[in-house]
Formats: sequence, structure tokens, C-alpha cells
Amino acid sequence: MQGDYGDLRIGRLLLRETFKTGESSGDNRTLDLEGQESSPPLTRAELVWRHDNLCALDQGCVQPLTFTDKPERNCYVTVGSVTADYTEWRGDTVTSDWKIQATRLGSDAEVDLQSRLTGVVRANDFSLTGERWHAPPIGHYGYYTGSSNATTMTRAGADGAITVYRSVPAGVSPRWGCTPANYLNGRARLTSSGTELCGTDQSLSPAGWALTNGLVNVTPGASGTLDVQAHTGGAWHSKQWNVSVAGSGASITGWDGATLLRNDCEHVILRLTKSLSPGRATLDLALRRGSRFVEGYLQTGTSATLAAYLRTTEASTSGTGYVTASGNDADGNRYAAGSARTFTSHANGGIQKASTTTLDFWIGVAAGGGSAVSGDAATDLRNQYLAAMPEAVYAVRR
Repeated sequence: MQGDYGDLRIGRLLLRETFKTGESSGDNRTLDLEGQESSPPLTRAELVWRHDNLCALDQGCVQPLTFTDKPERNCYVTVGSVTADYTEWRGDTVTSDWKIQATRLGSDAEVDLQSRLTGVVRANDFSLTGERWHAPPIGHYGYYTGSSNATTMTRAGADGAITVYRSVPAGVSPRWGCTPANYLNGRARLTSSGTELCGTDQSLSPAGWALTNGLVNVTPGASGTLDVQAHTGGAWHSKQWNVSVAGSGASITGWDGATLLRNDCEHVILRLTKSLSPGRATLDLALRRGSRFVEGYLQTGTSATLAAYLRTTEASTSGTGYVTASGNDADGNRYAAGSARTFTSHANGGIQKASTTTLDFWIGVAAGGGSAVSGDAATDLRNQYLAAMPEAVYAVRR
């Protein structure tokens, strides 16, 4: 808190709570919020972060809105418009005077959240149907899929225990309740230089980023292309992975550009760009709430051998559409990776595909290794990758 003021949080964005909240009703019930962020008392970097993330708030997305001093106003909203005046008195004070116009959708007592799981199973070369699954926030309640119930499993991560619903019925959009205060728990998120970003309209460095959901954490690698960490047994465990457009040749060790394609609590997609001589390669990394694996899509303009493989060799065994470690590692886990398309197993452990311009892949962990519970085995992760549905969250009257 700043002084005697409380906090106002809209989505991921933390602001200073001011005294007045304007409300009106009609065709829509609107909320008019306004306030000022200033440095001091904030640092200049903190103020710039709040100002930039205010302007990056996505319009039309369901956002939780919570107050410290006015908790009875907590609700879900969509953002209509944002204005923010940035003022700097050189060597003295910096301020951001902001206004947000939002539409009130309702409190958790009034509305359910509905996850519209659209699309089809990934096209694959193995005639597999996959497994439809879904993970709402930690602390949700009343998960409803009509006359057919999904099965459940629990995954323990850095953010707490998250419930994953498996075998979600086809053609159903699950409905569930959640307080606005709990909506952010277990979310997927992208940080840059240690600060979480809101929305997609962001200036993003190709270094210093981290993609996480409390179960998987992905950062630029210290020795490989990517450091893919799994949270098991109450701790993070790291493996270095190479991504290459030259087979087992030189892997990509740095990126020239980074772009946020999607940045929602349920799904974050980061695009990385690398200059080639000539041309370029792009790598899309996607992470969903509740997932044990990161999804990748590597592209080049000209045909080459594309690969995603362990920097340090581990003995592996192959299954239909995936490879996994032959035995448990020191942390009691087994790496797992695969693709929806045919590939060749890499000698280090991983996958590669010759004479192609695209490679889809996933990298994760069979938590518990040879004793992984149902839902966390390598074949389960493969099935969940194939049937991971695009998700859009809406507020619907209960």
C-alpha cells in the first residue's frame, strides 16, 4: 500500500485505490475508475510499469476487479477504454493520472465463468484422439459440464494445488464459480526482468523473460536454448534444451526479438525471432494454466532439419508420438517430449525432423517418473497435448 491508500487490482495490474468509484446503470452497468500513480513514493521504474501496463490492458477480456477498502465492489469487468497522462517534472516527480471505463459483469454470486473450449484435436500422424482437459484457477468451485462429469486430478505446484479436469465431454463449455480474489491463482504468466506483464501491447526484451504457470517455468537457457524447469516435490528442477534449425549443428543461443501473441490467465503465447543468414526462424512458446508441458512451434522460411533436444544426453525410449527418459533422474522424474507429426528421435533425447519448414513439439516432465500418477505419465501428456483446446473465458448469468 501507498500511505493510507489501499490497493485496487484489475486483472494482473496493481494500482492505488482512491476514494471514489463511479457506477451507472442502463443498457450496461458501467464502472468509472480514476486515480494517480506517483514517484515518489513509488520508484520511477514501478510507476513506469504501472503506466505502461495500464495502457496495455486488453479490451473485451474478463478481468477480476478487487479493492482493499471497498471489497463489496469486487466483481468481474471488461475494460472499455483507458487513458493515462504521463507527466514528469525533471529531477523531481513523475505522475500517471489514469482513468478506466469498464463494464461490470457481476460478482461471483451473480455470474459463472464459462470456458468455451473450441476447435478440434490437433491434426496428427498417429490416428490418436487425445484427451480433452481443462484447468480453472486454484480456488474455483462448482465445476459443471452438464449430464456427463469430467474426472479430476490434482497437481501440486509453486502456486499451490491446482485441479485438472480430464476427459471433459466434447461439445461442452464448462461453467464454474470463482471469487475475483482467487481468479489469478495458478495463472499462466510472462515476466520480463522480474515484472509480470499485462496484455499484449508491450515492449518486450528477447532476454530476461520467464514463462510460468507454477508447474512449468521456461527461461532462456544458460547453456542451451531453453531452460525448462518442472516443479515437483516442492522444488524446481531444471533441464537445458537446445532448439536448432541445423539438426545437431549449432543451436539457437540468443534471440533478436520477442513478441507477446496472447497474455491471458488461462493461456500465454510468446513468439521469439532469430535472424539467419539469410532469413529468420521463429519459435512460438505456449503455456496453459495447469499444464505439465510447454508447447513449441518452430518455423523457418527454407527447408532444414529442425530439432528440439536435451543439451545433456539422457537415455530415452520412444512411444507413439513421444520420447521419454528410460529411467528416473536424480529428482525422481522423467523428461518427456513429442510432436503431433512424425519425427526422428534425437540421440541426446528429444525430437528432430528433416527437410521441413515447421516443427511442432512439446516438452514436459512425467512427474514421479516410472511411478507417475494417471494424468502425469508420458502417454497422458501426449494425449493432453493433442487435445488441448483453445479457451476463451466469458461471464454468464448464473
